[in-house]
Amino acid sequence: MTLTEIKQILRERNIRLTRSLGQNFLHDQNQIKRIADAAEIQPGEKVLEIGPGLGPLTRELLARKAQVKALEIDQRLIESLKVLFETSPNLTLEHVDALKLLKKEAFDWSDWKLAANLPYSVASPILVELALSKHAPRRMTATLQSEVVDRITSAHNTKSYGVLTLLIKAHFDSVDRFRIPATCFFPEPDVESACVTLARRPKPLLTDTAMITYVSLVKLAFSQRRKIVWKLLKQRWKSEQLVQAQKQLNLDPMVRAQAITFEQFVSLANFLTH
Repeated sequence: MTLTEIKQILRERNIRLTRSLGQNFLHDQNQIKRIADAAEIQPGEKVLEIGPGLGPLTRELLARKAQVKALEIDQRLIESLKVLFETSPNLTLEHVDALKLLKKEAFDWSDWKLAANLPYSVASPILVELALSKHAPRRMTATLQSEVVDRITSAHNTKSYGVLTLLIKAHFDSVDRFRIPATCFFPEPDVESACVTLARRPKPLLTDTAMITYVSLVKLAFSQRRKIVWKLLKQRWKSEQLVQAQKQLNLDPMVRAQAITFEQFVSLANFLTH
């Protein structure tokens, strides 16, 4: 779908895009193909798309013979999509707030892939909901703000490293990322964009019980980044238990959250669970 086509449809249907919904439509076909390539879409695979807009990525996914479920919050766009894809039996359209749906309903996404240009205003919580779901997608490819991609893929001892990094990393490895220029969107966003691909780990690193501990641990540890982590953790765990953990895992008694590696957080969660 070209920029001219997008503008024409919006004009004909008298649709004014809403900034609060993060409506910046990707129209560059080369970038759309790169996203579909990164998602490694194969014929017959089930693909979840959140925020299809007017369907440029949807069209590419269907061309690759995927079974697509597209979730769109804007009723005006749903009506346009119904017309644009009226002869596409492999597409299921749902008028729904995707974030509310993911929070409310437990769904088995384990044999699905995510391929989406996520609305930037809700991109992070959507990815976290999917990543932490009991049956997470096996691969997620999403266009996001570059800043969010930095946070997802960052290493410890960096400014970007934090809760988002660790919640995603618990179940997924980052396998690819590439920048998408603002000129590839309409209207052009005020922020830089990038596409990231995340592959689900073949085996979980934490039991369900330890995962609950891990999420609480990470959120509490980063609740005040500049504080010594053990002082923060005393809000939930006994001092004796924390001292044992510190010695057992050979962690610095003065350490702050950003200096603790992902592997150390996993080990700490396992220790505090038992």
